[in-house]
Amino acid sequence: MKRIPKQEYTVQFKEQAVAMVKNGKSVAEVARVLGVVEQTLRNWVKLVKAGKLRAGAKEVTAEQMELSRLRAENAQLKLENEILKKATRRTSQKMLCEVRLDREESQVLSAGVDVQRAGC
Repeated sequence: MKRIPKQEYTVQFKEQAVAMVKNGKSVAEVARVLGVVEQTLRNWVKLVKAGKLRAGAKEVTAEQMELSRLRAENAQLKLENEILKKATRRTSQKMLCEVRLDREESQVLSAGVDVQRAGC
């Protein structure tokens, strides 16, 4: 069985989620919209009531956010580059042969050239 990696959320995200619940939306609805497990959201609501949500939480700086964004972009570009390399290898292995036939030239081809033996 695969283990699901632990999700980490910023304090600001948690506070906004709890604020949505306090504004009258149900826990289930907010959890579905944000893609969070309902029990996790309930735990955040309890922590806010106890005043412990910010305890031990690290603030995310703008530099850290930019670094995270750049790492994700770099991973995406590496993946796209690898896909292009694979596609290039496939097309170079199978050389494509194109024969253009126009109405007037088709009579010339049928007279003296066998298209199937042309090496394509």
